[in-house]
Amino acid sequence: MIKIGDILRGGYEGKEVSIRGWVYRCRSSGKITFTVVRDSSGIIQCISKEGEIPDDLYEQIKGLTIESSLELTGTVSKDTRGVTGYEIKVKGGKIYQRNESFPISRDKSEEFLLDIRHLWLRSREFTAVLKIRATAFNAFSEFFNREGFYNVQGPMMVSAQTEGGSTLFEVPFFDQKAYLTQSSQFYLEALIFSLEKVYTIAPSFRAEKSRTRRHLTEYWHAEGEVAWIGNEEMMQIEERMIEYIVSAVLRDNAEDLALIGRNVEPLKKVKAPFPRMKYRELIEKAQSWGLNMKYMDDLGADEERAITVHFDKPVFVTHYPQELKAFYHRPDPESPDEILCHDLLAPEGCGEIIGGGERIWELEILEERMRSMNIDPKAYSWYLDLRRYGSVPHSGFGLGLDRLIWWVCGLDSIRDAIPFPRTIRRITP
Repeated sequence: MIKIGDILRGGYEGKEVSIRGWVYRCRSSGKITFTVVRDSSGIIQCISKEGEIPDDLYEQIKGLTIESSLELTGTVSKDTRGVTGYEIKVKGGKIYQRNESFPISRDKSEEFLLDIRHLWLRSREFTAVLKIRATAFNAFSEFFNREGFYNVQGPMMVSAQTEGGSTLFEVPFFDQKAYLTQSSQFYLEALIFSLEKVYTIAPSFRAEKSRTRRHLTEYWHAEGEVAWIGNEEMMQIEERMIEYIVSAVLRDNAEDLALIGRNVEPLKKVKAPFPRMKYRELIEKAQSWGLNMKYMDDLGADEERAITVHFDKPVFVTHYPQELKAFYHRPDPESPDEILCHDLLAPEGCGEIIGGGERIWELEILEERMRSMNIDPKAYSWYLDLRRYGSVPHSGFGLGLDRLIWWVCGLDSIRDAIPFPRTIRRITP
């Protein structure tokens, strides 16, 4: 048995091969049936002629419908008229299942395709996105493994919030309340005191009632924490990581990018270092571009889209006002009203894909910051312990992998970057 992709790479002309897959297209003309078969690696046209194969097999092949499953054996030949330049002259085979009618052939509306996402995943376009996604996930881990990081895991059910209480999913936990995690950050911070450099890839959950094209309620979160470094060093790691992932996709997924119609020229410009701009400077720039923004405005989806069209590669926005970020971000000693943090905004109108920065490592400053934001320090007793026993300067980040895929693939919606999207209106299939 051989993969179709191997045949398409050449070297099998005149050889007998066997393939397994699903019917991509099928039509008959006189006593000849043309069946385009797909597997995970590609598609190829298979030609069956009446009288050259058993009559019962020919009748079965002739009556196949889209997505019927089969196995075919035949001789490979090169033919420029074939959909991929090669074809197989069928000698024998086996039909595993003949479908009555494949639903997608009747309806391709957006909501219907979401309803039957379990079937739409088979499309060539979605298959290409899934391959790019796999490359990106693997490249993320490869990068940090090479950098000497340890792959760790945190819990998915937690007792305290990381970001905001209104965005938590509450779940029953015996006789207590628990919440689905928004981030593994606090647990990664605990782990740097033994391993120093750690990362994780895990789901995170946000109960945001948002219906934008870039929000999911369950998404894949790639996070890292590092002891002994500051905000600038963290950004340097991140920009090398993004360049590494994009380079891997360009190298390994050229055919997939072409299949989904992605213009790769913008991706070729993703080379470190990335530009840096303080929040205050960005607001001034936005105003000069005619955007109705003022200091202390948060950057939403519309604002980020309007800003990032002015850049041809990712840009770091640093030094946000304290009021716009979570309590654990460290104030800049040289400008205490601003914090040593960063967001990485992807170009082409995509917006934020990474949030990170220095963490407050001094116990007194952290407790004071929590009180100023009306947060009860007692609810975070174990987190504060990290500042009581051997605390050190440290920094970290969180990358939304689904947003990264959305940008790299140039997709219309983040829902098309993940196999089974969870949004405010969708929890099936």
